[in-house]
Amino acid sequence: MNEIFLPFAFFRGKIIPAELAKVSIMTNALQYGTGVFGGIRGYQANNKKTFHLFRLSDHYQRFLSSLKILNAKIPYNREKLVGLTLELAARNNSKTDFYIRPLAYASNYELSPDLSLLTFDFAIYMIPLGEYLPIHKGLKIAVSSWMRINDNMIPSRAKITGGYINSALAKGDAARMGFDDALLLTSDGHIAEGSAANFFIVRDGVLITSPRNADVLEGITRRTILQLAQDLGIPTQERMIDRTECYIADEAFLSGTGAQLAWIAEIDGRIIGNGKIGEISARLQKLFFSIVRGNERKYTSWLTKV
Repeated sequence: MNEIFLPFAFFRGKIIPAELAKVSIMTNALQYGTGVFGGIRGYQANNKKTFHLFRLSDHYQRFLSSLKILNAKIPYNREKLVGLTLELAARNNSKTDFYIRPLAYASNYELSPDLSLLTFDFAIYMIPLGEYLPIHKGLKIAVSSWMRINDNMIPSRAKITGGYINSALAKGDAARMGFDDALLLTSDGHIAEGSAANFFIVRDGVLITSPRNADVLEGITRRTILQLAQDLGIPTQERMIDRTECYIADEAFLSGTGAQLAWIAEIDGRIIGNGKIGEISARLQKLFFSIVRGNERKYTSWLTKV
């Protein structure tokens, strides 16, 4: 069994060995990117005995919304998706933090991108996952030459598989130049988000992030960070961010299921703040990880026990 994934997957209506969950090279989704996906984190509690899935129901609500944008359907509602995921997580019995990838994809062999002709299948697999981006050292970020796809091209608020070529081009170029990640600009020159994470800055004690109409993914972690900031009494703004405003920010970080809360030390070679994690970023990061490990009773409704 390949160690990059956990032993079992949900595929074609049942749980099977993950190595057997395969599709044909003729599958429409492979040809045209006709699919949607999600990403859900599983965190080991501090007691080392249980795991928590973070905001599981919210992730599946967005997953179904992504399908709706494609005018596609699968034979599962949110409650059934939650149940299938819990069943699979229990069957895999992970010993480390993990990541769950639900995927709905056009399974036809239809040689056409015509969505009206397609039917969608559903699968889930799991992988062990620690840090996707480093969270203890500051990231070095570049503003990408690739523009963010906009809502009338491939809607960023939906996690559409084909749309992530936009992220891949930006991330790949940034990595080849020695950066940890990239920021993409909207068509009118404002900051949208990272290659696969939402973007925040802090200026004069105010936490600022690009608005939902700036061609960003409506991130679950983004929503979480805004709520935590409110609870901590930190002022927030959702508004357009200029490229040069990033350079003079006091703090900056990326957020997402993969990224978690990863602070930024440099953007385009400019040091952010004093080059160390800022006070607001540190407070939010500390609270976030305390929540996902099950230490904050106030936020237990966000956690689903496996």
